[in-house]
Amino acid sequence: MTQTVYDQIANALVEDGYIILENFLPSKLTQQLYQHVSTLPKQQFKPAAIGRNNDRQLNQGIRSDQTRWLSEETPCEQTYLTVMDEYRHQLNQNLFLGLHDYEAHFAHYSAGSYYQRHTDAFKGKSNRVVTTVFYLNPEWTQNDGGELIIYQADSEDVLCRISPQFGTMVIFLSERFPHEVLAATRDRYSIAGWFRIDRQP
Repeated sequence: MTQTVYDQIANALVEDGYIILENFLPSKLTQQLYQHVSTLPKQQFKPAAIGRNNDRQLNQGIRSDQTRWLSEETPCEQTYLTVMDEYRHQLNQNLFLGLHDYEAHFAHYSAGSYYQRHTDAFKGKSNRVVTTVFYLNPEWTQNDGGELIIYQADSEDVLCRISPQFGTMVIFLSERFPHEVLAATRDRYSIAGWFRIDRQP
């Protein structure tokens, strides 16, 4: 990414708290990530949980997707993590956020799966500061559903609806925006990630 893009992201986070970027990565890398995640053995994915640490639990009434954490063991995953780590450095340089690391997982929503309204971090109680969602779905149409709905902070009002189009990146402040994932009519793939600080308990 160019410095102009880094600056655009930083400015949007300061002014609006979120940004939506199309064609975020080179299409070749996005295609490699899609081919990789869509052909992974099913047993590598685990039912997604809600809550963290001692509060962690499975509740398919709230969340019914499956996840698999990224690692540096495959080239396309390593490249994605390297790109996001560079972005972490840029965010720290521009906004002095003190971001310590980045974690990410593939998310697979089979047809009918969803994630009800939630917030990625509770104010002052989480290491997660900035959320990223990168979409890997080629030829996605409006009829396929699966939109990400972002709500105004502390409100029922919808801020934006984002179709999970191939190559689209959504970045927002983790503590600020409640959001949900609507059910889709076919398999939906994304990479959800979080830039984190080293908050001590």
